[in-house]
Amino acid sequence: MDEKTNVMRILDQKKVKYIPHTYETQVAASGTQAADIIGVEYCRVFKTLVTVGKSANHYVFVIPVEHELDLKKAAKAVGEKSVDMIKAKDLLPLTGYVHGGCSPVGMKKFFRTTFHTTAADYDSVIFSAGKIGRHVEMNIKELEKVIRFTFAELTVD
Repeated sequence: MDEKTNVMRILDQKKVKYIPHTYETQVAASGTQAADIIGVEYCRVFKTLVTVGKSANHYVFVIPVEHELDLKKAAKAVGEKSVDMIKAKDLLPLTGYVHGGCSPVGMKKFFRTTFHTTAADYDSVIFSAGKIGRHVEMNIKELEKVIRFTFAELTVD
């Protein structure tokens, strides 16, 4: 058994069921590459993106890997005038995660989190377990036991 990530330990502590997915890689695979390796359709694999609003508040958006975040829709979803992606160098100090291993679970500080509406359409979704090459698959309703989040339309059409 592979070593558990902090995300997995948090899910275990909250008694949330999940399926771990692990693959070997030295660099961050794209979300679509991860889906191919795991063997699931792209629409069920989600990437975690961290933004900063005009107010200087940070927000987390979790969207399907084959899509791009629409910054205007994202800003509207959180009531901001605008949001921008944070710089890659700021990700680790802010969240505790590296690019390619960012998870909505277990960040250093909780930030308002919004999932793309399609996450509610599936029996299970897959997202990063907090390390490159590690993912967890779980029911989105179970995730409500761990973090607060909302749903919104967030992607470029």
